[in-house]
Amino acid sequence: MTRSVPPPAELLEIAVEVARDAAATAHRMRAEGVSVAATKSTVTDVVTAADRAVERQVLDALAKHRPDDAVLGEEYGAAEAAAAPSGVRWVVDPIDGTVNYLYAIPYCAVSLAAEVDGEVVAGVVRDIFTGEEWTATAGGGAWRDGRRLRCSTETDPGQALVATGFGYDPGRRAHQARVVAELIPHVRDIRRLGAAALDLCLAAEGRVDAYYEKGLAAWDLAAGGLIAAEAGLRVTGLRGRPAGPDLVIAAPPALFQPLHDRLADLDASGGP
Repeated sequence: MTRSVPPPAELLEIAVEVARDAAATAHRMRAEGVSVAATKSTVTDVVTAADRAVERQVLDALAKHRPDDAVLGEEYGAAEAAAAPSGVRWVVDPIDGTVNYLYAIPYCAVSLAAEVDGEVVAGVVRDIFTGEEWTATAGGGAWRDGRRLRCSTETDPGQALVATGFGYDPGRRAHQARVVAELIPHVRDIRRLGAAALDLCLAAEGRVDAYYEKGLAAWDLAAGGLIAAEAGLRVTGLRGRPAGPDLVIAAPPALFQPLHDRLADLDASGGP
């Protein structure tokens, strides 16, 4: 029997519908009040009841649309992440920027991507508070509100606004702080906003010039990474490695090499 895989546009249509409903639930639950349900890697790495409720809603919705697909999610999805006969796997972060969400800082999002045979082909990131929505399909460009996105055209690293993030482990934070301290004299400024998927989307439309971070999981990177790449950014790790937990760099072609080389010199992928 020949396997039939939907085109990326069809998968994106599902992703957008599911992400919009999930973001609405997250927004409603935040208005009703939010509490910490658990912690993960450290006592500051929190999980709220909304994280779990929103991911469960996403899993249920995807099961109705495409029951034969696999799902990898931050809260529940690891047990369902095995390869599916359909060849499609969904990657979901129910609330990217949970600490922002906990404190009602309006910079957090639902991130949902579809992979086909391990390659991300469609993705959506929807801001829970503002409703801003970024989408992309492989080869189809990155978009927001009907406008195709292009990354920054900045060519001077000294004029580049660079976004980054920090982990929760104290040792990792200390190493990342040293990297930032050495990097900041060589760029316009640093922004630490607290949600990797949204940082990648801002880079996709040039609202920051570049982004890097160590420690991203698949659900942090999948949708935002596709959106950034489709907007013209180079999205990789250090020294030819793929983007992943060791490091993610997303930068326009003119800024990529100097930023890459500086981060390599600073051992940005090192530390705990």
